Amino acid sequence: MYSAKISGLGSYVPENVVTNDDLSKLMDTNDAWIQERTGIKERRHIKKGDGNSTSVMAVKASTIALERSKLSPKDIDMIIFATLSPDMYFPGGGVQVQEMMGMRTVPALDVRNQCSGFVYAISVADQFIKTGMYKHILVIGSENHSGGLDFTTRGRGVSVIFGDGAGAAVVSRNDTGAGGILSTHLHSEGKHKDELSLQGPSTEYWVPEIIEKNPQENIPYYPYMNGTFVFKHAVVRFSEVISEGLRANNLQSKDISMLIPHQANLRISQFIQQKMKLRDDQVFNNIQKYGNTTAASIPIALTEAWEEGKINNGDIVVLAAFGSGFTWGSVIIQWA
Repeated sequence: MYSAKISGLGSYVPENVVTNDDLSKLMDTNDAWIQERTGIKERRHIKKGDGNSTSVMAVKASTIALERSKLSPKDIDMIIFATLSPDMYFPGGGVQVQEMMGMRTVPALDVRNQCSGFVYAISVADQFIKTGMYKHILVIGSENHSGGLDFTTRGRGVSVIFGDGAGAAVVSRNDTGAGGILSTHLHSEGKHKDELSLQGPSTEYWVPEIIEKNPQENIPYYPYMNGTFVFKHAVVRFSEVISEGLRANNLQSKDISMLIPHQANLRISQFIQQKMKLRDDQVFNNIQKYGNTTAASIPIALTEAWEEGKINNGDIVVLAAFGSGFTWGSVIIQWA
């Protein structure tokens, strides 16, 4: 049985900065209202004509990750692409990345676990590496939220939260045998699926039904979120799954060198930090700059924390996410 480690990280966000004041010109909101509820000051949105898309941003982040891992696209044995906002309904973004990066005819797997997507994708990559089936796997989280949000007052509860961007990690066989990915822990609870969802277009609610039932107040092709309900469940599940991972490795919260939580809401991260009695230097947040980039949020934050020298060999790094489904999970890493 082999072990896996993260050998390279990369991220990309569009140049177009959208501040809270910018959004206040489109809907009835303001900077203070948004910051008080989410902690977000600004986010990045794809600008029409800038050449970006979910898959294009994925390639940009992946190129950086590969360079840092000292690998070429032809060294990659598999692609795992986490997103809720692919360029097309089908095929998925993984095959687009394979084609754009000139890779061999490697398998391309798309993961649809929304905010938990990157954690789920890392867990899948870890299993393929452990069994010896593959040596280098490209794991991506990329999102183009701005292309599908309701930028009117009706949609402000959701639309002020989300941003665009991509992050990537190369997961490789850990030939040193020391450290690497120690364990992953995944869960779901489908009875709450409607509390954070986008229900159309879908095979049950396709274009004819959308046209027939419009105009209407609750448009199903815009995201819906029961914010208070999601918040209450998130703080519980975050704490549970982080503790589960620590127990599995005989660790305690004081052993955490860096917690990278999914950047859903700064208030959630602060609640978890307080509950687990973690210092400020044990938790990394960048939602203030980028908003919630769903599957991309953890790899973007992980990349930034590493770039800033806040993650070093031997450190215990914990990734944790909670989101639509509900799904949640954690990854415990001893950085190698």
